[in-house]
Amino acid sequence: MRFDPQKYASKIEESRRRLAIAESFQEPDRVPIQISAAGSYSAWLMGVDLRDYYLDIETQIEVQLFGLEWAFETLDDDRTGYGLHVDNGPLGEALLWDMPIERPHGTSPWAVRIIHSLEDIDRLPVPDPAQSRGIQWALERVERMKQIASRRGINLPVGGGVGIHPPLSCACALAEPSNVYEWMLTHPDKIRLFFDKCFQAFCRLTDFMNEIHGAKKIEHLGLADDNSAFVSPQLYKQLVFPYNKGLYDRYGSKGRHLHADGPNDHHFKMYANEMKLTGMDIGGFSDIANAKRIMHGKTVISGGMNCKDLYGSFEEAKPKIERAVRIGAPGGGYIFAIGGETYVKVNPRALIQAVQYVKEIGRYPVEPWAV
Repeated sequence: MRFDPQKYASKIEESRRRLAIAESFQEPDRVPIQISAAGSYSAWLMGVDLRDYYLDIETQIEVQLFGLEWAFETLDDDRTGYGLHVDNGPLGEALLWDMPIERPHGTSPWAVRIIHSLEDIDRLPVPDPAQSRGIQWALERVERMKQIASRRGINLPVGGGVGIHPPLSCACALAEPSNVYEWMLTHPDKIRLFFDKCFQAFCRLTDFMNEIHGAKKIEHLGLADDNSAFVSPQLYKQLVFPYNKGLYDRYGSKGRHLHADGPNDHHFKMYANEMKLTGMDIGGFSDIANAKRIMHGKTVISGGMNCKDLYGSFEEAKPKIERAVRIGAPGGGYIFAIGGETYVKVNPRALIQAVQYVKEIGRYPVEPWAV
């Protein structure tokens, strides 16, 4: 299978213009649409076992080529990126700290947690990425994908690397989240030590990957901090905010994006006014009305739908699609999306119909939702 990006050059440029207008809090021709249907969803559409997808580079290439063709030809949203990348799954911390990894059939791999007590926090090292076996393994996989793509004459960008979560979600990858939340209340000083180590590890890995890729200074930073949804605003401000803002101050001088599965409504004011996010995936469990009311004009919001809204038929999802567009669209600053990511078993027919429907009802001027 061959994917030729030149075939879609004018479409990609049109989508870029549409996104740029919306991201400047103006109204383009219609609401931009970006559906986060990627590797695991494409594997499911093809009938490929997710274990095989994550482990075998040849399989990843086939799945990603299929996914690109399906997305640009059939789904037809406003995606602007294309290429091949090594997809290791949610294993950044596992690779950096050389943690045990479980790889069951039919699902994504996961790490076996290594922090079980407060004493384990004291013993936790801050790894040197250059010495990490997991990082070296991941980089070798990138080189293997490049070699295979070159041998097969696939003329697409090939990339890959390893990143970890910001300190709270990083800690929740290393330890059971319930323990982390409890220690935030009972042992805040120990949690600060834990988060300090996670912060240092994030910076070391980010700088290492930047050096490996020969990139310039990082000025746009995206963080994935799902676990923040389960922390009160008070605890967040006290124990999480200083670290996340520190990362944005260090690496996000021109762009600050946050991915979260949600619900994150209780943090929206802090995200917009103090964290000064430029863009946010608000997650599938947040209310778009809260996001629009609090963040409009400051933070471009992406979302409005939950995967569970699209497990059934398009007709079942239709009222929620209409609500998302009519609340999010006015004044720009909104991208229609499934908050978080598009999970396996989202109905592909309903998803395709949703994209086409948003193209119809999302043309400006959009009638606002009656509150």
